Amino acid sequence: MNFPASGQRDCAKGPARGTSLKILLMQSSGEFFRPGGRAPSQLRPFGLTPGFVQTAEGSVLVALGNTRVLTCATIEQGVPGWLRNAGRGWVTAEYSMLPRSTVTRTPRESERGKIGGRTHEIQRLIGRSLRSVVDMQALGERTVILDCDVIQADGGTRTAAITGAAVALALALDGLVKAGTLKASPLKQLVAATSVGVVGGTALLDLCYEEDAQAEVDMNVVMTADGGLVETQATAEKGSFSRAQLNGLIDLAESGLKEIFAAQRTVLGL
Repeated sequence: MNFPASGQRDCAKGPARGTSLKILLMQSSGEFFRPGGRAPSQLRPFGLTPGFVQTAEGSVLVALGNTRVLTCATIEQGVPGWLRNAGRGWVTAEYSMLPRSTVTRTPRESERGKIGGRTHEIQRLIGRSLRSVVDMQALGERTVILDCDVIQADGGTRTAAITGAAVALALALDGLVKAGTLKASPLKQLVAATSVGVVGGTALLDLCYEEDAQAEVDMNVVMTADGGLVETQATAEKGSFSRAQLNGLIDLAESGLKEIFAAQRTVLGL
């Protein structure tokens, strides 16, 4: 799959960040408008480019609107010390944002001398998400490291990282099968993620930066291809939200994830 066509508009090509909600999200004659003209239940233009890094065992460049995340899978012999001689493998992730992935330069965390709390949180989320779909016994005493680097950020970087890392992982494990190292892939099924939220009283799928910044409810949903929930992260930024709204947001996320799973399967030839 290729990048979205340059003619397709998204949030970063609309009003500047910080523009008031009244301009970004308008109600006119009962019709709801989003930046870029998307419907509330519509994903941003989405693309997966496999094999973007030839030196990695598996790699995918994810394009989600104006967000770009490069995901690479590395397979190493051996496991962390606490897993040695257990006969099972390990999957972990590292996440970072390049300095100019944002409108103003974000200093590298190596310059600060430590990894920030947000980075730790996202790395752990990606790792948990991918471990949920891998048979560690079948993987054997190997470690898979998923590097997720944000090239350009316009909202949804963690969800894009999970979606791309799943494909990069699948490609890397398929390589072991083709080489005869493993009889079958330890990947049990695909996993992907998307964001949903409530903005201006309307439930939206796949929030870009401006929408996320103004959201009354912000939620990330990680789901397996068979519909199982791996993780949900839901926060009310203003007031609270109801159980019915929560269920509706999960249903909305699932509708978008079905499209994402279809794109993953296309790239993997499934």
